[in-house]
Amino acid sequence: NGHYDNYCYLPMLCFVSFEDEPDQYLFAAVLRPGNAAAKVGAVAILRRTLAMVRERFPKARVLVRLDGGFACPELFNFLDEQKRVVYVVGMAKNKVLERRVGRPMGTARRLSRQSGTSQALFGETLYAAKSWKDCRRRVIYKAEVVRLAGREPRDNARFVVTNLRHKPERIYEIYRMRGESENRIKELQCGLRLDRTSCMSFRANQLRVLMTAAAYVLMQTLRCRLARTSLARKQIDSLRLMLLKIGARVVASVRRTVIHLAGNHPWYDEWLVAARVWGAVLT
Repeated sequence: NGHYDNYCYLPMLCFVSFEDEPDQYLFAAVLRPGNAAAKVGAVAILRRTLAMVRERFPKARVLVRLDGGFACPELFNFLDEQKRVVYVVGMAKNKVLERRVGRPMGTARRLSRQSGTSQALFGETLYAAKSWKDCRRRVIYKAEVVRLAGREPRDNARFVVTNLRHKPERIYEIYRMRGESENRIKELQCGLRLDRTSCMSFRANQLRVLMTAAAYVLMQTLRCRLARTSLARKQIDSLRLMLLKIGARVVASVRRTVIHLAGNHPWYDEWLVAARVWGAVLT
């Protein structure tokens, strides 16, 4: 992989959320070679996903949110062909887009100098890349100057391709919400060791990724069941440490399974709360 300057895998992880629910649920984990482009497999996954969504929610409107590595003609053409599908897709800057955002960027620099703080302006333009075959799409831009203490101010121009009709600032806010998926990926990597792909064959490593994904779904289901408790927003790593990675004595009989915990377990009370939620009878 040229970016990491190493041999690695590039898994594609996909999450879905419903309405205004804060949780994002993992539904796909596809392992890919480290030299695969970001867009590889995206259309195939979207095609299968949309078919399943349509089967269960025929009238639902679907919002597809992707970062800049997925901006390509094949994906835009596919999304434009779908009914009741809207999208916000990040796009890398180029000379044409930088020229179009030149004046707003100058205004942002002036406002930043006057206020001594970071400043951002939002707007839109119609743009058609050469590979789009003269198909112009709506591009939202953010002309931002970032000013941090002890550092020189820096320009931060960002671009998003969309078919939404909201105001530019609102569309960029919707795009930024994809950042929550980064937190879920961090949980998978740090809490469940998604990157432990040390088998000799590609298929074996894909199986390990799927097993990690299944473990994550189970842990996320546990967390959802713990709503309105002190464990409701705990990270997966914290839940493993507090509820699972503990010593216990298990006694199984024909009628029941009894788990004996140490009375001085530091999260004894939290464990009891989780056990009650899952229907355990405490004695």
